[in-house]
Amino acid sequence: MLLLGHTGITLGAAVLLAGVVSRTVAPTGRSWLTLLASRIDIRLLMVGALLPDLIDKPVGQFFFRETFSHGRIFSHTLLFLLALTLAGIYLRRRYGSTWLLALSAGTLTHLAFDEMWRAPATLFWPMLGLAFDRIDLAEWMPNILHALLNDPSVYVPELLGAGVLAWLGVTLLRRRKLRAFVRHGQV
Repeated sequence: MLLLGHTGITLGAAVLLAGVVSRTVAPTGRSWLTLLASRIDIRLLMVGALLPDLIDKPVGQFFFRETFSHGRIFSHTLLFLLALTLAGIYLRRRYGSTWLLALSAGTLTHLAFDEMWRAPATLFWPMLGLAFDRIDLAEWMPNILHALLNDPSVYVPELLGAGVLAWLGVTLLRRRKLRAFVRHGQV
């Protein structure tokens, strides 16, 4: 999954989850998007949905290519997710701040959408050893572009994510909240 899929589908799933929870806990007249935004910063949720790639791709494919030769290393592990989540819980309990929990929730969806259970050496690092799997990065970008144009498991999530992000954009424009969303996360 790529940029639009990770961010858009994460947002869509979070909005649906907020709607389901609001229906079972206390029905309100607010939209599900507004309900979600009242609890977490949606911008941070979407950044969290990209966070493992934002960290691991530069480290594993560019800066330390000879060492790792992979874009799924440290930030694609349960250890990274656990550290984010525990720090987020601490901040929530101590200061009432949810920003790190929003990043953690986004990171959780990233690991799920990347199907990290198929790479147990990475997911359970360092419990199954200290080495990460290696891949041939010579044709990485052409392979991504080819998959984006020809592989439904790549282009369908991207189209779905683009649809959710377009819905968010239209909603913000209709409410005249685009600037408020970008600056403060308000919807």
